[in-house]
Amino acid sequence: MKQFLSFFAILLIHASISADDHSGPERFEGSIAEFEERDREAASKPGAILFVGSSSIRLWDLGASWSDRATVNNGFGGSTIADSLHYFDRLFLPHSPSAIVLYAGDNDIAKDLTPEQVSDDFRSLAALLKATKPDIPVLYIAIKPSRKRWDMWPDMKKANDLIAAQCAASPNLHFVDIAAPMLDEVEGAPDSKWFAEDGLHLSEWGYEQWTAAVNAALAKAKK
Repeated sequence: MKQFLSFFAILLIHASISADDHSGPERFEGSIAEFEERDREAASKPGAILFVGSSSIRLWDLGASWSDRATVNNGFGGSTIADSLHYFDRLFLPHSPSAIVLYAGDNDIAKDLTPEQVSDDFRSLAALLKATKPDIPVLYIAIKPSRKRWDMWPDMKKANDLIAAQCAASPNLHFVDIAAPMLDEVEGAPDSKWFAEDGLHLSEWGYEQWTAAVNAALAKAKK
């Protein structure tokens, strides 16, 4: 009975997402199909670290950052948390990871979602993960302050604060605060060394710093 209720709750969440979604997640069908084809050709190893999210995940050379660990890159550029919710069954359920790392929320604010909406979408995603993968730690990488979207930072910071509070209240959710070091010892936007030429995506050095932050969170989660 308990399993049935959990499954019913998941269906309700999916129904709510479908009813409210107006961001056109179908545009990512090609990317999701590519992930599925990759997995058919070579299934992910049990215990791999599963990375899901937008272009900051997609562009991450996970093999270089974690040469000693199996990883799965399910990053699809331009996506929001709601897009990961839409494709939840296809992004998360085929894998048996030791940990899940999420980066999304950046594009959400850029698409004029409020911090509260971003936080609510994360709550829905966390609920699905708790129902389907209850023992797997979930690391949420904070929305990054960027030079290109610096004017959006107040809303991004508020979304971060709301999500951080959710993570603090759940033992399996871990907030990876990459924003604080990016803003350390600067006034205004982060230093350009963090970014590629577009001022939005990370530089190689930026990814090195994020890798260290994720490793510290994995150690805290004992994964």
